[in-house]
Amino acid sequence: MTGIASLQEQLPVAMANSQILTVAEMRSAEQALMDGGTDVHQLMQRAGCGAAEWVWRIAAGRGVTVLCGPGNNGGDGYVIAERLRQRGLPVQVIAAMPPATDAAVRARKGFGGDVMSTDSKASGAIFVDCLFGSGLTRELSDELAQLLVRLASSHAYSIAIDVPSGVESDQGKILGPQLEYDLTISLGAWKRAHFLMPAMGLMGILRLVDIGVAKSDASAQLIERPSLAAPAVDSHKYRRGLLAVVGGQMPGAGMLAARAAMYGGAGYVKLFSDHPLASAPDELVLEGGELAIALADGRLNAILAGPGLGREQAAQHRLAEVMRRDAPTVLDADALVLLKPGMLANRCAAFIVTPHEGELARLEASFGIVGAEGKVARAQELARRLGAIVIAKGPDTVVAAPDGRLAMANRASSWLSTAGTGDVLAGIVASRLATGADPFDAACQGVWLHAEAAHIAGVAFTAAELAQEVAHAYSACL
Repeated sequence: MTGIASLQEQLPVAMANSQILTVAEMRSAEQALMDGGTDVHQLMQRAGCGAAEWVWRIAAGRGVTVLCGPGNNGGDGYVIAERLRQRGLPVQVIAAMPPATDAAVRARKGFGGDVMSTDSKASGAIFVDCLFGSGLTRELSDELAQLLVRLASSHAYSIAIDVPSGVESDQGKILGPQLEYDLTISLGAWKRAHFLMPAMGLMGILRLVDIGVAKSDASAQLIERPSLAAPAVDSHKYRRGLLAVVGGQMPGAGMLAARAAMYGGAGYVKLFSDHPLASAPDELVLEGGELAIALADGRLNAILAGPGLGREQAAQHRLAEVMRRDAPTVLDADALVLLKPGMLANRCAAFIVTPHEGELARLEASFGIVGAEGKVARAQELARRLGAIVIAKGPDTVVAAPDGRLAMANRASSWLSTAGTGDVLAGIVASRLATGADPFDAACQGVWLHAEAAHIAGVAFTAAELAQEVAHAYSACL
């Protein structure tokens, strides 16, 4: 790969606004605009005209078919169609049902072209889905699902307005056909479904239309590129942060995490391991002997335990020593399987857990968590129960804090689905924690750096190659 472009320039998201709203939060935000003197018609014009600009660029003079539903999402569709028609683009509008809101009725009256029935044989270059928006909570009827499939398959390019019809916005559930769109244009703010599987995998490129929604710090936030800095002129290795990586039965995983940590900002990384290592970087300090004595070093700023730890009795003993040390800690992999409620007694220092789906389920079982539905709710409940920052990782990564803060990651490279990349993430997060970053910020910074390193690494990389690119990812934040 020649040159290193920032992930922000390459990802399928335009990050004009970082907040991610639930359906209820979006309604409240729109109501606040209306209370301030902006009526529904004006909001619909802003949203529809903004979306039409993106459709216009994609269409490049080719014909467009807009499918309109009965609600305000359908009203947006009529506004889009009229805007395109006025600019001379060939536009076909299909009404799945008559407009059912005052704003949609007004938008329909404002469209100067013909409206076609659902049995019309529309085909062409661009299909725009304005059937249902972000408020959908029920399964689509077979008739509407078949209509969507027919129109999407008879057009070369598909665009969803706000969210694809048949997507539940707050949890990302699929309530209709699993159609893959080329572009999804969010209106007003990002919705959770834009960053949650399985819906996220259907949306293609993401773009956002600003309609004037006020920013709320209480909402979930999209994880953006962090602003990092070079070490101060008077820095030394301890001032930059000393990180201890506690190894175990499989030393390779601990080594991988330590390699990543050395590129993540910490000034000094030690690997505590009683197992022989075939090779190690010259700059990595290896330390054996009694773990409790090693962890007693008062200069330690953070500890990472879990990668390669193992699950036998010796591993349980090592994890117990880590938790007794009560330093800022990151737990990953085997440590998440071994973690039990009693280990949290008398802890005050912050800690971060990084479970994938299987480990998340194990932690829920260990801590008696039942009934939480959806990835966001599960991560938030686990954060509350543990008093920890939770990085619920996967193709849709969610970061939750005990105080209610919530962040969601943009779609990262699918090439991360290879062994060892989780160890790299844990190493980066622990390195950020060792530098003194706020634990929630350290988690978000680690997630972003991990994704950026994957972007730089390209295709078919190994976890070791991913770790090597963390420094380049860091440079994109300076």
